[in-house]
Amino acid sequence: MGVFSVYISLPPLLFLGPAVGAVIVYLFLRMQVWSKPDAQSVASHGLWVGIIGWMASSLQGAMNAGIMRANPMGSNAPATPDQIATALGWPIVACLTVHALGQLSYPAPKAPRRYAELTVRRIRDFLPRRLAWTTAAIFAVAALAIAWIGALPSHTPVLPTPPGQAPPQGSAYPDNGYMGQGQDGRIPGAELAAWLGAALVVLALGTVLVLLLIARRRQLETLDGDDNRTLRTIATNRLLRTVCTIAAGLAAIAGNFGAQPAPGALWQSSWFNVLGLVNMVVLLMMWWWRVPELPSLQKAAKTTSAATLRADPRTHPAARLSISLGAALGVVGGLALAAGYAAILFPPRPPAVWSFPVLTGIVAVLLLAAIAAGDLLAARNYGTPDAPVHWPRQPVSRGLLSFAIGSTLVLALAVAFAVAGETQPLGPKAWPAAVLTTVMVGLAGAAAILAVRRRRGIPEAGGNAGLDAALRAISMYRIVRTLAAYGLGQAGALLCSAGNAWYGVFPPTPSPDPIGPNPGIPIGIALIVVALLVAVTPVRSLFRSIPRGGAVKQGEHAQ
Repeated sequence: MGVFSVYISLPPLLFLGPAVGAVIVYLFLRMQVWSKPDAQSVASHGLWVGIIGWMASSLQGAMNAGIMRANPMGSNAPATPDQIATALGWPIVACLTVHALGQLSYPAPKAPRRYAELTVRRIRDFLPRRLAWTTAAIFAVAALAIAWIGALPSHTPVLPTPPGQAPPQGSAYPDNGYMGQGQDGRIPGAELAAWLGAALVVLALGTVLVLLLIARRRQLETLDGDDNRTLRTIATNRLLRTVCTIAAGLAAIAGNFGAQPAPGALWQSSWFNVLGLVNMVVLLMMWWWRVPELPSLQKAAKTTSAATLRADPRTHPAARLSISLGAALGVVGGLALAAGYAAILFPPRPPAVWSFPVLTGIVAVLLLAAIAAGDLLAARNYGTPDAPVHWPRQPVSRGLLSFAIGSTLVLALAVAFAVAGETQPLGPKAWPAAVLTTVMVGLAGAAAILAVRRRRGIPEAGGNAGLDAALRAISMYRIVRTLAAYGLGQAGALLCSAGNAWYGVFPPTPSPDPIGPNPGIPIGIALIVVALLVAVTPVRSLFRSIPRGGAVKQGEHAQ
């Protein structure tokens, strides 16, 4: 059976989940640039394309491709053609699809007159030279590794010997009354090399097609020429960095297959995968590779960065306090997480299933309390009872508000999944703690919003017009951002804590691997990572709304 016949034999419902996921990703990316497609929104859109594409590109499920397990109760490894095709194909297709959706989700021109360039845009005009040569080198190493394993023979796995039964002839492990050690085998190297080579070719062709889409996409009318050209370079940068990690992952799969020792008298239970180490080096290198910045944002950052605003004597002290609160929130959240994980992971007895949901709720409540306290402190020091209250015209952007609603729906689905899966009457359950802490976080969020809404107004004399509304908008952004991060983080903590819930919803079926993998934990970890990224998303775009008026003199504040 060929590559295409394997996919034709798969049930049509298998493609329903990825199709729905693609629609959700498109709508989410579209929402980032829907309400206000300015430079800041476009930069945030590109960042999320990179994050989602990176998460979708994981080849972790295919790292043991081609290995035939000796122990049927051990971890599963894709060894049949349909398993290998699925494990290799979906991450590559998902990653390329996310980057293509990132280009297709930009808004179309709406102005009556459209700006057009006379020059023809080509891929090499936006291709970072150093990154392009690095990508070509990594692809060449992956191709050599795949060609190397093509000549390796197959190995038949040796099943574990039951107690009292003589071990296989030539085995170095005599019968000692316990279960004998099994010895993993592997499929022919040419078969796995064909699948890895096909995956590498699909990855290369898909990369070229997405690069063509980046080059041929229409100009964004809300950006100038320099920003439009830099935006294509940014998209190319994010695509190539992700593609490099996938190509290095394919080489690591080949290295793991080649390092597998042959069963026999000198069989070893451990080995070292050199290409796996190379994969980690490439991953770290691509993670720290610099991403270009839009010229307009780069210019604005010089005058609206937190350090610049704090050092500027014209910045109002209330604004300085609000800016400093951002760093304080990071310290509060980091210390709370570190202390909580230390108490959970290093206790005198194993942690309870409700520990992680409760820790997530406590951190969210502390952050919300710190935000409200900072606003009340600014009102006490610099506000006056007779100053008018200026509420921002749009307290929270549509994109952030929609994301917060979406994260709440994800948390509701995770709770429903845990309720359906944790069916043992007397067994430990994680979802009651998640529900209770969610109610507490909701109340804390409502209290923080009321504190921001009803605090004293800050006088706007001396060129500080708009200061009060700007500070309220920053506080509202931080509150909604914390609630959005909590929804995803709590959903991830619940999926990781309620590990057996997956088997309650999807009971094990008779098979060589009766338990099967549990996708709930990796999904939960991915949600937690996204939640941490959301929680530290800076508020720099709102700093530009802080006016530069006359600074309040020392001691010149209310009461």
